Amino acid sequence: MLRSALVSAPSSPPPAKAAHQVCAALSIDVEEYFHCEAFAGRVAPSDRGRMERRARPCLDWLGEQLAATANRATFFVLADTLDDLGGPLRDLARDGHEIACHGAAHQHLARLSPAALRDDLRRALDRIADRVGVRARGYRAPTFSLTPATAWALDVLVEAGFEYDASVFPIHHDRYGVPDAPTEPFRIVSPSGAAMLEFPPLTAHLGPLRLPFGGGGYFRLWPYGVFRRVLAARVSTAEPAMLYFHPWELDPDQPRLPAGWLATRRHRLNLGRTRPRLARLLREFRFDTAAAVLERVTAAGTLPTYRLSART
Repeated sequence: MLRSALVSAPSSPPPAKAAHQVCAALSIDVEEYFHCEAFAGRVAPSDRGRMERRARPCLDWLGEQLAATANRATFFVLADTLDDLGGPLRDLARDGHEIACHGAAHQHLARLSPAALRDDLRRALDRIADRVGVRARGYRAPTFSLTPATAWALDVLVEAGFEYDASVFPIHHDRYGVPDAPTEPFRIVSPSGAAMLEFPPLTAHLGPLRLPFGGGGYFRLWPYGVFRRVLAARVSTAEPAMLYFHPWELDPDQPRLPAGWLATRRHRLNLGRTRPRLARLLREFRFDTAAAVLERVTAAGTLPTYRLSART
C-alpha cells in the first residue's frame, strides 16, 4: 500500500461520488509545446530558453475546470517549467491536486545513462520541492520511454525514492510501448529485482488488438462518443483507468515548429477540439489523483506482477 506521504493533498475523494466509485485518474504532463518529442531533433535544449512560454493560461484553465467540476488530477511536472509555473502549481497543490515528477529536461530515457538520469531526477525533485513545496512520489518518463530497452531506469527510479511510476504504455507504438504489459495497475519488477507500482494509460481491446485511448492525442483522434463509451465501460467495472493530457493540447494557436509530416499531424490533430471535449468529460465523469486511485486499488487486493526484461 502506498504511504500516506505519497499524496501531496488531502486523501478525501471528490464530493460527487463515494471513494470506491472514483476509478479514473486524470493526469497532466506539465510541459511546453516545444518539449514534445516530435521536435526533439529540431529544437535544441539550448534554444528552449529563448522560446515563447504558453503553458500558464492553459494550466489556469485546467485549474478552473477542475474546481468547477469537483475533480482532482495529478500534475507530472517538468522541472524546467517551474520558473513560470511554480505559483500556479503551488495553488493546485493547495487545492488538493497531486504534484508528481516528469523529470527536469524532458529527455527520452534512451538518450540518458543511469548517471544522467540520476542527475535529472535529483534536479527535478529538488526544484519541485523548492518551488512547489512538496516531495513528488510519482514519476512519468518523457514520451512513455520506459521500455525493455530502458528497463535499467527502474532501478534508478526506486533508488530515487519514487513509490509509483506511470511510464509504461501497454501498446505497440513506434516511439514507445510494452505491448504485453498489464493494462491495469500492477507491480513492475526490474531486471535486477527492484519493484514498484505501475499505473498504465487506458487501453481497450478490439478482438486481438489492444488499442490506445488514455492520451490526449487519442482523445483528439477518436470520436468523443467512442472515447466516452470506452471510459464508461472501464469505470463501470470498477477497474482503474488513467488518462493524460498536456497543456499545449489546449493551445491550438501555438507556434508551428519544424517536424516531419507524421509528427506534425500527430501534434496538431484536432487541437481546437480539446478544450470543449475535455470540459465535457470533466462534467460527465469523476476523476481523482493517480496516488489516490492507487491507494484504493492496493488496499482492495493483490496486484499482478510483471517483470520488465531488458533488451538492447
